Amino acid sequence: MADYDVIVIGAGLGGLTAGSILAKQGRKVLVLEQSERIGGCCSTYEKNGYKFDVGASIVESIETIEMAFERLGSRFQDEVELLPCDPMMEFLLMDGSTVAYPTSVEGTGEVISRISPEDGKSWQKFCKYFKGLIDIAMDGFFSTPADTITDMLRMLRKTPGLIRYLPLFLKNYQDVITKYFKDESILETMSYQSAYVGLPPELVAGLFACVPYSEHEGIYYPKGGMIQIPAALCRLGEKFGMEVRLNTLVKKVMVRDRRVEGVVLDDGTEITSKLVVSNINAKPLYLDLIGEEHLPWLARYGIKSYAYSRSLSMLYVAVDYEPPLAAHHRIVTISFDMMNDYWYDNMLKGILPKEAFGVICWPTREDDTLAPKGHHILSILPESFYGLSGTDWDKEKEPFIERSIDSLSKHGIPGLKDHIVMVDCATPLDFERRLLLPEGSIYDLQQDFMSQTVFRPSARSKCIKGLYLTGNSTHPGCAVPLVTASGVIAADLIEKYE
Repeated sequence: MADYDVIVIGAGLGGLTAGSILAKQGRKVLVLEQSERIGGCCSTYEKNGYKFDVGASIVESIETIEMAFERLGSRFQDEVELLPCDPMMEFLLMDGSTVAYPTSVEGTGEVISRISPEDGKSWQKFCKYFKGLIDIAMDGFFSTPADTITDMLRMLRKTPGLIRYLPLFLKNYQDVITKYFKDESILETMSYQSAYVGLPPELVAGLFACVPYSEHEGIYYPKGGMIQIPAALCRLGEKFGMEVRLNTLVKKVMVRDRRVEGVVLDDGTEITSKLVVSNINAKPLYLDLIGEEHLPWLARYGIKSYAYSRSLSMLYVAVDYEPPLAAHHRIVTISFDMMNDYWYDNMLKGILPKEAFGVICWPTREDDTLAPKGHHILSILPESFYGLSGTDWDKEKEPFIERSIDSLSKHGIPGLKDHIVMVDCATPLDFERRLLLPEGSIYDLQQDFMSQTVFRPSARSKCIKGLYLTGNSTHPGCAVPLVTASGVIAADLIEKYE
């Protein structure tokens, strides 16, 4: 008799969601997490009295997360106190001016119209078009498996309105945005969002052009930090008997005749189960934990063909004043052409940019409990990447911190350097070491066209029986709501087939 009905590898959002729902089904579930805390990139740690979020900085599209909590007999907003972020975004433009967009679609339209009346009219058309996409996605796309062509046809039958948006898969992000907007300042406010998926605007699938609209569906910050979301899932799962072990590294998935039999831990301990749910990157899962010898040749070729997703660095900054910002997020923008040039001239060549641009997050704007009284915290994401030319992150870390702070003190937040109490930093190499993200790949796999829906690793493995995937590696993709949805999909598939 097996030790557990289900073993979940990784206590990220996808793994905790699947594990909790499966425990509610009455299964004996064990979640194994290699680090000292749950949540993965959606987590929070404390240092010197300040609480910093590890990676994820906000939550949106909460209807998708609500779906998971409903399966657990609760409501997301009953389990986690959500603080609305409004204005939802502030943009520091290249000419030094700032533009703040409120959550309200109408309010943002008024801001855009003051800059460009023509683009203000286009904004209404843009929002109407992408609201339709978001509504359809909420109705079925985010909660339906996409493992096979049959799954996709079933999805289209369930939500035929998706057909209208299929051309987005054949266009790039830049083409879609520039179809609607012409003013350079407005375009700047919509250029950086392509970096959310780690590719330049001319290589990001047009589907992601929904992001500048979807953010207006509501952006929230969980009081107490991003860890409150996985903590709520864990709390509910444990209520149904789910067991979670931290600091427990899985080294191997035991497979016989292409069927999982359990896992082997770092210390050699074997734990048996006929079902394994993986919330880790699909490439090391299949190639290292399972092993190429258990994969058919086509699966070996397919999994090796995936490129790792983008990586990033995060500066965790404590300051002794209220920073001169207008929103939870400030984006230090550059143009579409500069975003594309950054990809080819910097990222692909391994040369870090001289001037910092990217996202500045101000969590204590909404939640002052994260820092001592009168102090604030900032999470700063200056654009960076894993592979450096002629150096490495162990050598580059301190110069990168100093250069980023100097640059942002001149342009991003004038005077910032004079108010810093503490700086901590996680580089792509740190993310690889601490969270076992290969090459610091925060989204697991690159989000290009050939890594969407049926082209992603299947939630129900096609080559290893009893193996299911959640998280960034599988459909519906990356970000807090989507990886949570992946856990629901995996649990539903297990309930159907196992």
